Amino acid sequence: MRVVLVGPPGAGKGTQAEFIAGHFAIPKISTGDIFRANVSGGTELGREAKKYMDAGDLVPDEVTIAMVHDRLGQDDAASGFLLDGFPRTVRQAGELDSILEELGRSLDVVLDLEVDSDEVVRRLSGRRTCKQCGQVWHLEYDPPQQDGICGRCGGELYQRDDDSAATVRHRLDVYAAQTAPLIAFYSGREQLVSIDALGAVEDVTERAISALAPFDAR
Repeated sequence: MRVVLVGPPGAGKGTQAEFIAGHFAIPKISTGDIFRANVSGGTELGREAKKYMDAGDLVPDEVTIAMVHDRLGQDDAASGFLLDGFPRTVRQAGELDSILEELGRSLDVVLDLEVDSDEVVRRLSGRRTCKQCGQVWHLEYDPPQQDGICGRCGGELYQRDDDSAATVRHRLDVYAAQTAPLIAFYSGREQLVSIDALGAVEDVTERAISALAPFDAR
């Protein structure tokens, strides 16, 4: 099965990607992992991407697409994959079609994790990170025993800039602007399946596996 996972920041894509890929015995491929592998491996694409990253600029689509092409062409992705973080736009969706066509494959399904914007803000803006050990706590879902103090090492907790409510809402606006057309694109091709991503992690995983099972049986 070849599946793309989409959803807003804070939808739990990383967590669900691990469980879903494990259940269906397919590799989880995230753009973050691809970038880290290329940069740490010193590949030509990694060196090219690092120039932009070091300058604080976005890595151009062309470099990202080339990395995805290379990764999907590896042996472990031949019989299936779960792709997280790509495509993000309709243009990238077209590029993915081209990559898969070149490899003699096609995309089976796009799984959309739906989460209310207010819930995303609640999830992300409630996070607090330890300055000393990096442990992440949540004021509502996993609070430390002592306010502002890490229960793991005693370090001071702080809110990262990208976890502030204003920043989270901006990220949601950007996601909506980029991804709404992508959702419509895949829905029009009858490749989109949406599930409610609210609730316990295991409940969301169960919904995801149930939604994807018919595509695995093809």
